[in-house]
Amino acid sequence: MSVLPDRDVALVDLLDRLLNGGVVITGDITISLADVDLVHVSLRALISSVETLIEH
Repeated sequence: MSVLPDRDVALVDLLDRLLNGGVVITGDITISLADVDLVHVSLRALISSVETLIEH
């Protein structure tokens, strides 16, 4: 028994929904040697349409 109905979602529809609401992507990368952190990079990206950003 499926909770969600089976339906095909086009990539264009998915991108439209993401850009309409906006999405934040975050990530952390740490390069270490012998348990000593050498490099730490923290990434954050906001992906949204210009129209959505202007509204808020």
